[in-house]
Amino acid sequence: MSNAKRGNPTFRRFLDSEASGGLLLMGVAALAILTANSPLAPSYFSALHAYIGPLSLSHGINDALMAVFFLMVGLEIKREMTDGQLSTWPRRILPGVAAIGGMAIPALIYVAFNMGNPAALRGWAIPSATDIAFALGVLSLLGPRVPASLKVFLAALAIIDDLGAVIVIALF
Repeated sequence: MSNAKRGNPTFRRFLDSEASGGLLLMGVAALAILTANSPLAPSYFSALHAYIGPLSLSHGINDALMAVFFLMVGLEIKREMTDGQLSTWPRRILPGVAAIGGMAIPALIYVAFNMGNPAALRGWAIPSATDIAFALGVLSLLGPRVPASLKVFLAALAIIDDLGAVIVIALF
């Protein structure tokens, strides 16, 4: 079979690597930070606000891609809860408690810093929505050197934390 039919073997090895998602995440984030702080910033931000169909590019990234991200992580958690590392209640308790702490501690710190400002205190729920996507990306960079149980714990923590934060923000 010719190389044209097989594709680039280096690129295929990269895509097959467990670290490829983390590397891609870190690379795109670094590129976005550099671009946003360069002379290209006005073009970058106007592109983010350009409409493609009914949504701006920014909304597409925030809504569509995050939905895909949570779908994939949610499917992984479901698999772990049915026949994996989170298949029993004792194994589910630690990520659940860690998620509650991950929501409560940032909210309490926010309240402590804004105690004298009643208008600012109304935003106490926002810090509870911490983002663990980069932590998952860093773990994927380490590949098989990281125990599967740690990856499952962090993914479960991310899902529970984000679901709890959405509920808190919706209620309050």
